[in-house]
Amino acid sequence: MHLIIDGYGSDPRIMQDEPFLHEMLDTFPSSIGMTKISETCTFEYNGGEPEDWGISGFVVIAESHISFHTFVERCFVNMDIFSCRDFDAEKATRYVVDKLKLTKIKCHLVNRDRDISEYDSIDQIKQLQLV
Repeated sequence: MHLIIDGYGSDPRIMQDEPFLHEMLDTFPSSIGMTKISETCTFEYNGGEPEDWGISGFVVIAESHISFHTFVERCFVNMDIFSCRDFDAEKATRYVVDKLKLTKIKCHLVNRDRDISEYDSIDQIKQLQLV
């Protein structure tokens, strides 16, 4: 499963609070039944424009990874929860909405296919020049 959350918040202070965002990301995996296998990494980034800055974070989980990027001046966040096993997408979304005090969200849930029996062989793919 791959849950993509894009959202606008009501408090830009949250979007720039690196210690808060680090703690949120650090506790997120266990809140949705996932297993954290790396240290949680968060850092501030500054782009080429004054309004292009925010906090990014990443944590590797046994099931895959969770990442986010905030855009402070727009009070906006992009978040990805990617897992090779199913999880409660509604619970994960509620966690993010509650923690970041999001007021508008757009979510996409992509179910990743684990059954490769219907896929083309590597030779067929190479003929299509996709590899």
